[in-house]
Amino acid sequence: MLKKSVVLFCFVFCACSSNDKEAKPAAKRNVTGTLIEHKNFPSKHVPPRQVDVWLPSGYDASKRYAVLYLCDGQNGFDSATAHIGVDWGVDETLTRLSAEGKIEDVIAVGVWNAPNRYGEYMPQKAYEALPPSTRDSMRARYPMQKIASDAYLKFIVEELKPYIDSAYATNPEPSATAMMGSSMGGLISLYAICEYPNVFGKAACLSTHFPAGNGVVIDYLKTHLPDPKTHKIYFDFGTETLDKDYEPYQRRADSVMAQSGYKLGENWLTRKFEGDDHSERSWRKRLHVPILFLFGKQTRLE
Repeated sequence: MLKKSVVLFCFVFCACSSNDKEAKPAAKRNVTGTLIEHKNFPSKHVPPRQVDVWLPSGYDASKRYAVLYLCDGQNGFDSATAHIGVDWGVDETLTRLSAEGKIEDVIAVGVWNAPNRYGEYMPQKAYEALPPSTRDSMRARYPMQKIASDAYLKFIVEELKPYIDSAYATNPEPSATAMMGSSMGGLISLYAICEYPNVFGKAACLSTHFPAGNGVVIDYLKTHLPDPKTHKIYFDFGTETLDKDYEPYQRRADSVMAQSGYKLGENWLTRKFEGDDHSERSWRKRLHVPILFLFGKQTRLE
């Protein structure tokens, strides 16, 4: 594992005049590469939240970088802000794989979650297909203020992505744009590629919480998966704690993927990790697998 170092750099300001989008150096953040913090990034669709933009060492504005959008972005780069004090190590993994020549050039955008995390991450169209009694049960079980995933995706697609593409050296094409998350973040990443196939060409869904709504998102997939010729989707799950209940749901989702024309190892990958639990520790340990599948220079993974 690479030793982390704090990178100091000049203040960067966005083209717009609103100081809500002001980009500031991530002072005292234990990060490899460059991390730029956008405090209280504004939105007309959802409450403002912090957005972190990670740039690799040697970032070159004359290049065009693929972009990885991260759900629960506070967990992506720094243990000091991560949920259990363990971050995903996105900065270290991207740095290592790039140095080894295994992936294309990538920047990462960590979108911090808001208090209504479950409401923003539960796929809305799938939720609205549930009978009222099941919806009531979900609201009682999960701390949802309201279902707002359609609004959340509008924030990403209509507000955040245009800003990122204007302020940083990105390749804006779907083939270079991915979304990644774990648990409920896996659900919203999957929902994003289904609802906006012309924006997201790739999605990585770790420990996807398919049990939400008794697997209703799997039923949604039957009629909403994007074209397998132009999209890539990654799934995985562990065998301990909350993940121990995921395999039957994932196998149902795998069946839908195959029936929809996805080819295992080419444009779709599902991996089972024996002994892994439902935590940042496990996702950090295996992060290189989805990164290689989404951005790797080789064309096939088993």
